[in-house]
Amino acid sequence: MSDEVFYLLFLFGFYTTTVVTYFAFGYGLTWFNARNPERKIQKGRGSDRRRKAEIRQSLASMFSACLPLTIGLYAQQKGWAPAPWALRWWAAVPLFVLCMFLYDTWFYFMHRLLHTRWLYPLHALHHRSVAPTIWSTYSEDVVDNFLLQSFSAVIVFVVPFPPAILIGHRLFEHFNGMIGHCGFEYFAASTARYPSPLLCTTFHDQHHSSFRYNYGNYFSFWDRLLGTIAPTYDQSVKIFEEDGPPLTLRRAGELADVQEKPD
Repeated sequence: MSDEVFYLLFLFGFYTTTVVTYFAFGYGLTWFNARNPERKIQKGRGSDRRRKAEIRQSLASMFSACLPLTIGLYAQQKGWAPAPWALRWWAAVPLFVLCMFLYDTWFYFMHRLLHTRWLYPLHALHHRSVAPTIWSTYSEDVVDNFLLQSFSAVIVFVVPFPPAILIGHRLFEHFNGMIGHCGFEYFAASTARYPSPLLCTTFHDQHHSSFRYNYGNYFSFWDRLLGTIAPTYDQSVKIFEEDGPPLTLRRAGELADVQEKPD
């Protein structure tokens, strides 16, 4: 089997995996959200009416999200990029964290470019969802998504990450993006606000509602350093952290029925 055929099969296999997990995780998290309505970040505002259009767009956009990874792996295989490092068990976590930091840097500056008047027409589709849902994750122009995800096609020429790190990171980014767009907060904690650089769902949700803040993806480092952090972000996280209602697997009506049943 030629390299070209192998990587075409990999591309379509990875795309299929992305689509299947998109629906499985998407409907699973939607089911969970329906049982925890008080965890909704933008209460009284929703984008569910755009669900069908978002899903249709996502099927195309997910392909453009998978393509850069295949390009990067193909470049390594062909010897156009430096030979990837051998993956040692003790190096897996540090390499993955390094990959996350570099991707977050790429994402932050590319994201800010997409908010300039020259490139925003590519990004505008994604911002039609002011209150994002999990189906908004890939609801974006295919070129917009390709630019954000093209990290995988570029980084192999700079840092020779092992293929397993690149594939693992893309899968992690897939699920992280869906959680970041789900519109419900489950991860508010002191680790998601200053002085920690880590984030929770509120971070990207505020980007959709305010447009001018919170351009990062995994970390708040660049936003804090360059003054683009939403002024209310840390306080909003603290409110959810301290006052967030307990999680439940029952709908509100079901819970009331159980409480009212006599012994």
